[in-house]
Amino acid sequence: MDDKSAVITYLTDEECFARLGEHQLGRLVTHAGDILDIFPVNYTVDAGTIVFRTAEGSKLTELSINDEVLFEVDDYTATDAWSVIVRGHAQRLETSDEVRAADELPLTPWIPTLKYNYVRIVPASLSGRQFRRGEEPDRYGIQQY
Repeated sequence: MDDKSAVITYLTDEECFARLGEHQLGRLVTHAGDILDIFPVNYTVDAGTIVFRTAEGSKLTELSINDEVLFEVDDYTATDAWSVIVRGHAQRLETSDEVRAADELPLTPWIPTLKYNYVRIVPASLSGRQFRRGEEPDRYGIQQY
């Protein structure tokens, strides 16, 4: 018998944010018209939201067309793995107060490029799972009845 409950644990929103807060690199998924894109971004968690910096380009253009995004972070060790997915809306920070506050966050570009634009993802929902890693069961072995 396959008992997923012993292998998969669903994370609460608080546990999801705790995992997000432990990392700095995630993947942003945008959707503009028929185009889906995925971008690696370094980020920080700020008051229940996710903030990242970006340069002018396709990422910022796509977010201005459709602000609905997915954001995903995951990690693994030899014994377990986890994944958190944020569904939400991205908004470019535009006022001087918003930018000034974002400038105080622990967020700097990882590559030597100018990234003057801050974007905040406001979550609409979170989903997270933790997985216990192990060997695949014998698929042709004796079945439990």
